[in-house]
Amino acid sequence: MGAGGTRSLSASAFIVSKLAASAISPTAITFYRLVLALFLMGLFTARPAWRNRKTILRHWPKLALYGALSSAVFQALSYRAAETTTATNMAILTALIPLLSMLLSVVILRDPLTLGMAAGGVMSFLGLLYLVGQGDMLSVFQHGIHAGDGLMLLAGLSYALYGVLLRYWKVPVPAWQSTFVQSIFALLYMLPLYLRVPAAQAALDVKTIPLILYAGIFSSVLLSYLWIEGVHRLGPNRCSIFINLLPLFTALAAFVMLREQLHAYHLLGGAVTLAGVLMAQTVQRPLMRRAPAAPFTAAAAKR
Repeated sequence: MGAGGTRSLSASAFIVSKLAASAISPTAITFYRLVLALFLMGLFTARPAWRNRKTILRHWPKLALYGALSSAVFQALSYRAAETTTATNMAILTALIPLLSMLLSVVILRDPLTLGMAAGGVMSFLGLLYLVGQGDMLSVFQHGIHAGDGLMLLAGLSYALYGVLLRYWKVPVPAWQSTFVQSIFALLYMLPLYLRVPAAQAALDVKTIPLILYAGIFSSVLLSYLWIEGVHRLGPNRCSIFINLLPLFTALAAFVMLREQLHAYHLLGGAVTLAGVLMAQTVQRPLMRRAPAAPFTAAAAKR
């Protein structure tokens, strides 16, 4: 089970986020899932990470930033967004991550801007306007973006920046050790916020414990393993295309489990948004061709 299985688990993670929104504080479930994930990963990762501590200590500021972007900010914003938006909207906005990553790569990594990125970016933007405006593109400019959709967009941008920085810095730490250390930093970030959560909103009971177990075991540990295996077997570019299936899995699950209604703006706005993402991933023609180098001549050499 490679990248396709990973997307299925991600879709169910949004369902859990919606169920958790009315049962437990977003800060509390983020904290608890990190504690559980660290315990499970520590069983097989703590000892190798300790042996590799010299390398880890040399790169700890970068790993600390990774932990903030991927675990603390992304997860906390996702749970907060689930309070005021639908699981389907969350999935469509998360599916923008490959496009956001490509655009950030142009700025940070100096990757060439392609025709697919430019045209796909415009198409996805129009699709999002239609989606978050619930069929009225101008309503976004008149009334602003919905709080939950805005938070989910910020969460996606955080994770996209995380992915680009992984390529930019190329920290020489094995994937599991890196994820383990990032989670430690994320837990440290979440601790002071967790301590401020009212006890009633952080209660562990028969309703919240299954959600935490799923978030900690499947979303945090198994999802990471499946993604690493998918990248290893298929390559990062092919794996990223599977993220386009995320809204489909989520919409079907939300319809069955949460009784969320699918409207025409979900179908049309989501389809246009995802078509733009797919165009950005597949059309690799450079938007601007570089000027050819001037031919070398003896006269030029004397200058």
